[in-house]
Amino acid sequence: ARLVILAFFLRYRILNPVHDAIGLWLTSVICEIWFAFSWILDQFPKWFPIDRETYLDRLSLRYEREGEPNMLASVDIFVSTVDPLKEPPLVTANTVLSILAMDYPVDKISCYISDDGASMLTFESLSQTAEFARKWVPFCKKFAIEPRAPEMYFTLKVDYLKDKVQPTFVKERRAMKREYEEFKVRINALVAKAQKVPPEGWIMQDGTPWPGNNTKDHPGMIQVFLGQSGGHDTEGNELPRLVYVSREKRPGFLHHKKAGAMNALVRVSGVLTNAPFMLNLDCDHYLNNSKAVREAMCFLMDPQIGRKVCYVQFPQRFDGIDRHDRYANRNTVFFDINMKGLDGIQGPVYVGTGCVFRRQALYGYEPPKGPKRPKMVTCGCCPCFGRRRKDKKHSKDGGNANGLSLEGCYQWHYISYIVYSLRLTSKSFLYTNSSRR
Repeated sequence: ARLVILAFFLRYRILNPVHDAIGLWLTSVICEIWFAFSWILDQFPKWFPIDRETYLDRLSLRYEREGEPNMLASVDIFVSTVDPLKEPPLVTANTVLSILAMDYPVDKISCYISDDGASMLTFESLSQTAEFARKWVPFCKKFAIEPRAPEMYFTLKVDYLKDKVQPTFVKERRAMKREYEEFKVRINALVAKAQKVPPEGWIMQDGTPWPGNNTKDHPGMIQVFLGQSGGHDTEGNELPRLVYVSREKRPGFLHHKKAGAMNALVRVSGVLTNAPFMLNLDCDHYLNNSKAVREAMCFLMDPQIGRKVCYVQFPQRFDGIDRHDRYANRNTVFFDINMKGLDGIQGPVYVGTGCVFRRQALYGYEPPKGPKRPKMVTCGCCPCFGRRRKDKKHSKDGGNANGLSLEGCYQWHYISYIVYSLRLTSKSFLYTNSSRR
């Protein structure tokens, strides 16, 4: 209807010129045609929306068969933070706890925290988070808690006894809430202490200066808090790996902010775990669905299209917004309309966070080897500039008398491949392809 009305309007404007102000009329008509063209381009992603659905039971039947080793792929999860005074450590802790407690094999999860501000506050709060995770993770998995960020869970105004038939649930929930309140007190005490920096800089518990006192000139720092070598919860079960990373900073070099931090995490994780898939999150984006990574694997590990999928993009959902969302903070049009429509023209985009990447797609592919060329043959006694002669010892297929193949002097390799991207929503999923050279 809008397109038809727009066509009639433009026809009227063009066929009824204003002769007394022809210049102004012509300018306005050109602007109206340009805005109409821009509006039509903006409508293309909305004309063919696609909804997709995952089947977690089929994923389990294929890769989690009873009596056999779990075949689900490993995932490295990256969380980036810079300034703990602007990005509260308690918020970052909730994001980390929701990752460690996700519904996925613990030996296939590794959480990397990028502290681009080299803050001792972030380091100490992460240490406290690792200790609290030893109690929080088994509690979540025992009672199937959702969501698994404690701040969000304990503030939900819902019936927490729903679908919980274990008689010990109420008692353990009350004890866990008390533990979390004590955890918050410890984190807030660290924040209060960090408000005033000592003149000599921060000192670690062993008496040595904190390496990141100079945030613009410090060495790289890596600390493994939890892992397969001894990270266990209160019930003796293994916990996912938790790694603190602060990349090296030197004056006079461009560090590229968050992009550089992600590159550093890709390299560090490649050495420590090298999982085939990577999920990146902001420090204030927790997992509101413990099975989210499993849903991504429904596409990335699909036997038919999995090898062609570059990434799976999750939508962003926001808490603390008024019910009617009068300021459009939820970005509903973008996530639930535009992105679904972009699937129809095979072009959903990476929004910067909440995305599961295939590591191989980021690293790139080896270029294909071209056909081998025969060597240039000279007389052997002196340089023969520009002269060539055939050697009778060389066969037609490029091999010599002994059957050894000869490589060309120069080989130029070209590579052109299709990168498929895929967008994943709660109950609808989008994928696309785009060419890159």
